Amino acid sequence: MSATPEDLSEDERRGLELVRESGGIHQSEFWKELDVSSRTGSRIAQTLVDRDLIDREETVYDGHNTYLLAPTAADLDFSLLMAGDMLSPFVGEENIDERTDRFTQWLMNLAYEE
Repeated sequence: MSATPEDLSEDERRGLELVRESGGIHQSEFWKELDVSSRTGSRIAQTLVDRDLIDREETVYDGHNTYLLAPTAADLDFSLLMAGDMLSPFVGEENIDERTDRFTQWLMNLAYEE
């Protein structure tokens, strides 16, 4: 069941914005940041998960079991990693040699986009 932010309550919209802006937040911090009870925070998180607006994964934080709330992949902006149809050579590589043809071609594609 997918939803748009317009279909959400004010607290749910604030929760969605918090998750998106933070890039991921532990549920134990989520409800505190929203200034709501833990029960209300759990309900907000579950609503956002049920509507496929965020992802929720079990984790341990500060010695306690909780959930990590993160934006869905659809919310992630990969455009900064792209130059034309080329993905940045920095993705997945630990050591990049900026003197390689691959890196030069990627930079040239960036220049052509402007």
